[in-house]
Formats: sequence, structure tokens, C-alpha cells
Amino acid sequence: MLRFLNHSFKKAVVLLTLLTGYGHAQCTTRRCLAEMLIKKEYLSQPQTENCTQNIFVKFLEYQTLSVDTKSLLLISRLRATLEWTDPDLAWNTSVYQFNEVILPVSKIWSPELHVTNGITTEMSHSSPDLLANSKGTVIHSVIINAQVICEVNLFNYPFASDKCPVAIQGWSRMGCGTNLVFGELKTVIASSGEWETGNATLERKRSDRNFILVPLSIKSTQPFITLVLPSILIVIADAVSFALPLGGGERNGFKVTLVLSFTMFLIILNDELPGDGECSPIIRFHFCCCLVILVVSMLWSMVMTRLFAEGRFGLFRQSKGPVSGNAGGGNAKEDEEVKAEVGVDVLGGVKEDGQILKKVVNFLEAIDGKTRESDRNQRFASKLDHIFFWFYLNSGIATLPTSNSVMVALTFSVLHRMF
Repeated sequence: MLRFLNHSFKKAVVLLTLLTGYGHAQCTTRRCLAEMLIKKEYLSQPQTENCTQNIFVKFLEYQTLSVDTKSLLLISRLRATLEWTDPDLAWNTSVYQFNEVILPVSKIWSPELHVTNGITTEMSHSSPDLLANSKGTVIHSVIINAQVICEVNLFNYPFASDKCPVAIQGWSRMGCGTNLVFGELKTVIASSGEWETGNATLERKRSDRNFILVPLSIKSTQPFITLVLPSILIVIADAVSFALPLGGGERNGFKVTLVLSFTMFLIILNDELPGDGECSPIIRFHFCCCLVILVVSMLWSMVMTRLFAEGRFGLFRQSKGPVSGNAGGGNAKEDEEVKAEVGVDVLGGVKEDGQILKKVVNFLEAIDGKTRESDRNQRFASKLDHIFFWFYLNSGIATLPTSNSVMVALTFSVLHRMF
């Protein structure tokens, strides 16, 4: 009986040995090895003694997709090549003659990256597969799309430039989680609307706070042509309109048209102008100066037209009553009497030449007095108009270049939101 048991045990050992050798012989392909690793179902993070897994970001590519100037949002795209070590995914190359295999990313654990100062962050895998080697090293690429609130200093708009931080890190809690170790950073230099991106740099706030500092600047040519230049040209057109005569109303009509056109221009641009942020853009002060200059010029032209025509600055036109009750009716009444008397003398046959001549002279002198008074009023109005024109021109020359110089040269620093 003992000999029978001993013989059976030897057969079992031989059979197990053959089966083991047969199993090893079956995994002669990469796919077989991959299926063996998948069946382990290691979906949790590799656990080490210090509860932290180092993730090497061998390559990080940053690209600015767009900048929402109105809402101060930076929309960016990051592509990262990650590398980490999972000892449980290692194998013996003397048994399995392969150094790398391809595994589906959904069947093993992979790290997640977050943009911590973003209002929305979406991470996706660049491929449904990843690469694992015999030492347990795993290589994978991910894509992150994020929207970051970037309080860009727009005081100098449209000549603004600033730097915006994009904080990137992995998951960690109370000393456990992932620790990112960065390698090469590449910036995709491209224009995003009216903004352009400079060379981004990797910065570190503390051991677990890494961020990409993105330089942003506005391409000032288009905003200058569409915003600043039209306002300057409208003010120049208003200055040239002083060449139009005061009488007739052509100048007033032209200036009113300019004011209304500029007002509509500002209403249309209201949705295009940047938000306030911490520093309100000085271009608003520029538009305010232009509008004030145009309105003051229009009102002045109206007052001068009244002075040119009637010789006074009154805001209200005095209504004319009966001829006998007119305040200036002395001369008018005398003129009517002269006309009546001349008519009576002619019709009545009165031939007193001396009286007729005297009355005619008085009539002509009254007309000449009115003409001289009108000329005097017109010269006075024209003189005041010329004085105001030079004051207006000098003020415009001082104000507009100064505001544009401030837009270019004066800068303020903005404390960006901490994360």
C-alpha cells in the first residue's frame, strides 16, 4: 500500500511538472503575456512604504487655444507623456522573451492629472493602450483641456501683456497619492485670436505645487486699427469741421452727426471691450475723452452760431410780438413811418425834396446800422470761434497722444489668484 502511494505521488509530481512547462510554453507571444498581466486586475495605485507614487512627466506640451478677453478666461491644452513603475507588472525575461507589451489603459491603474486653478478640467487618454516593460515601467500619454481664470492686467489694452499661471498636479491626500516629477516642457507658439503666447516656464510654489507660467501678449495692430484709430480720426474730422462757416447750420449738422456716430460706435464696441479685472483698461478713459471733446465742440458750435446770427448768447429765442411792442422796435417803427410817409408824399404829390431826401437817408442809415451791427457780431463770433479752435486743437494734441502713451508705457502689477 505504501509503495502504491509513493508511486502515485511521483506520477502527480511529474504531471504537474509537465503541465507547468506546458503553461510556460503557451505564453510564447506578446499577446499571451499581455492577457496574463490583464488577469491580475491591478486597478489600484501601486502601494509603497511611504504611500507615495512618483510619476515622471517626461514630456509636457502646452498650447493656448484661446483667451476670452471679456471673461478673462484662458483656454489651454496640455499633452503629457507619463512614466511610472508598477512592480506588480514586472516579469522575468528568461521566462517570457519580451521586453515590452501593450496593455489596455482601462485594465490597469493609471494616474490622473488636474489643473487645480481651473474652473473646468477634462483629462483624456491620447490612446486606449499603454506600453509596459519587463521592469514594471509603464509609459502613457494623456491630454488635458482646461479653462483657467486668468486675471490678466488689461490696464494697457490694447498693448497689454502679462503672465498667467496654470497649476498642474496629481491626486494626493495626507501624504499619500502621486508626486509629479517634471522633465521637458515644450510650448506651442501660436496665435490665439488677438493674443499670442510666449515661451512658458515650469515653476514650483512648494513641493506639491507645480505650475506653468504662460506669458501672454496682445497683438496690438488689429485692436489699434479697429478701436483707437477710428476714434482719433473722428476727432480729427471734428477739428477740420471748424473750417465750415458758422452761418447756415452746416457745421452744426456735421458735428451732431459725428457725436451720434461716435456714440453708436461705442455702443457696438461695448461687447467687444475687455472686462474690468483689477485694473480698468485705460482705453475707456481714451473713449471718454474723445466723447467729451466731441460734445463740447458741438455745443460750442451751436452757441457760436446763435452769437453769429443774433449777437447774443441767450439759450431761448425771444418771440416777436406786434411791431409796436418790439423791444428793438424803435428803429423798425421809424422805418415803417419812413416808408409810409414816403408813400404818402409820392401819392399825395408832396414835392418837398429836402424832406424826402432826409427820410430816405435816415432809412438807409438804419439799414446800414443794422448791417454794421451784424458784421460786428459776426466778427466777434468768428474771433471767439478761432480762439476756441486753437484751444480745442491744443487740448486734443495734448490729450490723445498722452492717453496713447500711457496705454503703451504705464504698467501696473496684478497679484494673480493663489492656488
